[in-house]
Amino acid sequence: MKRELRKLLIERQFGAIAELAAQKRRVLGSLVSLTFDADPQIGWRAVEGMGVAAARIADVDPGPVREHLRRLVWLLNEESGGICWRAPEAIAEITHHRPALFANYVPIVIHLLLEMAEEDLGHFRAGILWAIGRLGENADDYVPEVLPAITAALNHADSQVRGMAVWCLTRLGRTELLADHSDLLGDDGPVDLYEDGVLTRTSVGWLSRCALGEEEIEG
Repeated sequence: MKRELRKLLIERQFGAIAELAAQKRRVLGSLVSLTFDADPQIGWRAVEGMGVAAARIADVDPGPVREHLRRLVWLLNEESGGICWRAPEAIAEITHHRPALFANYVPIVIHLLLEMAEEDLGHFRAGILWAIGRLGENADDYVPEVLPAITAALNHADSQVRGMAVWCLTRLGRTELLADHSDLLGDDGPVDLYEDGVLTRTSVGWLSRCALGEEEIEG
């Protein structure tokens, strides 16, 4: 199963993954294991694949997807015995595809940034920022309470965190909050960004200029 799924991820055959999930619900668990793949692009595609697979299953029976989401939340804890480092992204991706069914997971993702212990948040912060951005307008009701934490991340020492904070604010439609951070426009700190099935290396500055309309995004 895992080998077959990895091949489909390499080929970006997300439709085929969804159909496979309709026949074999254990696809979701196999995709979790693939988020640990040595190739980070495959790991990200596993997150995307989880979203389309969960949507396909949920259209027939949302129960197994709810169970999977509960497991992902559990995998955020050391007590689980096997932390899934991309659990926030996976939860958000699944919710993004079927927000009406899984709306109760939106505040769970939001509150990770607000309530997770700092020693744990250090490992998850960039991914949580991506997850909040991925939720987009589905997170509108919770944006006011989380905005201070997102804007604080614009000053973080890790360029990946700074970049994801910029991307998150862009996705939430709150780019006006970047106005007081003009230093970010020239920030050449590296950022890995996954969009449209491809993981690319960009910079905090490029993301900031795109957010403020000073850089044209290709495609």
